[in-house]
Amino acid sequence: TSDPTLERHFKGHRDTVTSVDFSCNMKQIATGSMDSCVMIWNMKPQMRAYRFDGHKDAVTSVHFSPSGHLVASASRDKTVRLWVPSMKAESTVFRAHTATVRSVNFSGDGQTLVTASDDKTIKVWTVHRQKFLFSLNQHINWVRCAKFSPDNRLIVSSSDDKTIKLWDKNSRECIHSFYEHAGYANYVDFHPSGTCIAAASTDNSVKVWDIRSHKMLQHYQVHSGVVNSLSFHPAGNFLITASSDSTMKILDLVEGKLLYTLHGHQGPVTCVAFSRTGEYFSSGGSDEQVMVDSFNCISSSSTHRTQGLQQQPRQEESQSHASDGGVPPGLANALEHIIGQLDILTQTVSILEQRLTLTEDKLKECLENQMEIGLHLQRREEP
Repeated sequence: TSDPTLERHFKGHRDTVTSVDFSCNMKQIATGSMDSCVMIWNMKPQMRAYRFDGHKDAVTSVHFSPSGHLVASASRDKTVRLWVPSMKAESTVFRAHTATVRSVNFSGDGQTLVTASDDKTIKVWTVHRQKFLFSLNQHINWVRCAKFSPDNRLIVSSSDDKTIKLWDKNSRECIHSFYEHAGYANYVDFHPSGTCIAAASTDNSVKVWDIRSHKMLQHYQVHSGVVNSLSFHPAGNFLITASSDSTMKILDLVEGKLLYTLHGHQGPVTCVAFSRTGEYFSSGGSDEQVMVDSFNCISSSSTHRTQGLQQQPRQEESQSHASDGGVPPGLANALEHIIGQLDILTQTVSILEQRLTLTEDKLKECLENQMEIGLHLQRREEP
């Protein structure tokens, strides 16, 4: 194990960074900020960042689609935007809630979005045309966070009502409520295996719950400030947390102990995320900085992924094997490219549909005005 080392350092936001996410190919990082902007940072040093202006108020959450060809952003302006992460900064916008949208998250298949809001609801939408599907309404206070499970069958949500709720996406029922006693969970996410969840709490603790037995598996009291965010390593054996005590901590879930404490940010660390491979993690803070660190710990080979937390880590395995069932890299890249192009087509069609709707509305307005003028003239001509 080599210590995490700072690789990149991005400056450009003009206020607290609220959210961070990596694209699947590691080439881009998306961040949201209280400055109302979404930034897309390119990992290649010579490439410039893209600043997306569009939201009228603070951006609370950003998330890349699984293919990396769309970025969703949620805002205090009650809307969600879907952006194409390129120079053009094309986006489509929809009013998602009647209050601040705190969180937005793509499902694993990239077909649906889940949003959480201060209007106490969780809503599920189609990515194509942003059609509203259903809402989940049992929280009695602001909903901070909502995420799909890895298999897309469940949704987990956390609220200021001091509960974390587990929902069945198909039946739309609340399966279980976990109760927090001291604080509430700012942030919640599923373990890559889908068998447990971790919650970052305002009582400075991090808790890991089993979603089948509903028992608390682990309870970490390692921070001296509110825990704002967390992220599971894709291999499932590490958890990184970000706190207002200005530190990040890396927890070894197999051993159940603290592995590293990282001091990089001045002031509260507000968000953190591992890359999709687990080789890097990125963090943002109230110091307006975005940092990227490398993390070389025990192989992230898929053997750990489905195991529970009690399993001891296996020794590093050769990573040269095609991990996805022997698909040649060339074919995998081609398929990924095709999926990406389809994503962009879907997005373009969606933007065109919106423009068409606007044009139809204008046309209707013109016709109504014409009719009014016609009637007006008729009245004047009548003796």
